[in-house]
Amino acid sequence: MADDKAADGDKELPTYSRAGPGPYRTEHKYSLENKGKPWLFIFVKSRAATPAAPPFFLENDIVAGRVELEADKSEAIKTITVTIQGGATAVGQEEQVFLELNETVWSDKSGKITKGKHSWPFSFTLPTKVDSPDVKGITLPPEIKMKGAKMITVDAPPSFSERGSPAYIDYKAEPPSALRQLAYKEGTDLIGPDGDPAGWKVSPPVKFKGRLFDAVDVELECTLAVATPLAFTIGSPIPLILTLRSENQQALDTLAAPNAVKLYLVRSIAMGSDAMQDDVVDRRSNSFFESNGGQAYFWPSNEGAQEPGKRVLRGELDVKKQTKPSFLFPRLTIRYSLELKPFDITGFASVGVEAGKSLLSEPVKITTRQIPGITPRSYAPPGYEKPPESDFNSAVGYLENGNQRFFHHGGFA
Repeated sequence: MADDKAADGDKELPTYSRAGPGPYRTEHKYSLENKGKPWLFIFVKSRAATPAAPPFFLENDIVAGRVELEADKSEAIKTITVTIQGGATAVGQEEQVFLELNETVWSDKSGKITKGKHSWPFSFTLPTKVDSPDVKGITLPPEIKMKGAKMITVDAPPSFSERGSPAYIDYKAEPPSALRQLAYKEGTDLIGPDGDPAGWKVSPPVKFKGRLFDAVDVELECTLAVATPLAFTIGSPIPLILTLRSENQQALDTLAAPNAVKLYLVRSIAMGSDAMQDDVVDRRSNSFFESNGGQAYFWPSNEGAQEPGKRVLRGELDVKKQTKPSFLFPRLTIRYSLELKPFDITGFASVGVEAGKSLLSEPVKITTRQIPGITPRSYAPPGYEKPPESDFNSAVGYLENGNQRFFHHGGFA
């Protein structure tokens, strides 16, 4: 998953503290029965809140417990093995096992266990990375490209569920620019791309056309600046700057209204053999789908106010606390991107834009923990009321069809 350190040039940030004291506080008990009587038991401690919940672990955790057997008589048993297995699957697809750990707790050539109660301990350490044989279409990193390579090493997946349970995964965080860090620390305004070029990624200008009040054809140009690095923590705002240019002043005034901008955080989930590929154009609808992760909100900025033919909007997009983190894994990936959809406001109709297509797109990563000492904050004006989110499905041309898909299998909490 991720190292517990974050790099800043040649310097390293302090190590993150991952777990508090006594993380394995809950003991779970499972058993097998013979004629209604339990005879084989497995006990394991985990981070789960209650014994009734499934056992829960983080990467690099120790999975430890014991196996107990109560034999009323001598039994013919050759070996007893504890296995941890992880797999990814989707409806109608064969499960792909990405992790299998085995520990034999008892073995005897005689193949017999004597009458009475027996107990054997076991212990595993969960890896942070796993090897996958599914390399078709996946470019191997240069350092492990070799003749006859059959395996790739990837980050182990996070806990993932669509049922509202939390996700846990740590990614290496990168610090924002020095000027942005200073603004967060001192509570001052964020400096824009002109004064802090290292702190923003500015998109190439995008031109689009429309018809104003069904009477005048107009052309506009927009650019989107997103704060860098393009990795944002769950629960924090994404700083944005949108710049509009046009020779038509009325078109500028109309589209510079904050509610005209339709910018979304879009989550893309891909399943199947090509899930890790970025350049697959035509994905099957039953293995790739998108959903709205939130909508940006904007307010007028004084930047460019005195410059004819230009309007600047400052904005933010809140990464909701229930957002799942980004991750790439064979046959199951979650990616995020900022998608600027065509402007939508009374009096303006886009021309020449395919329904559902974006004017521009910027991939971003969503992470779970912020760099120690850095606390992003909102820069919305005092008393600013966030507008209600617009209909994402309408913006992208989707129909509500009650999507039902399974993203986890056999133990992913």
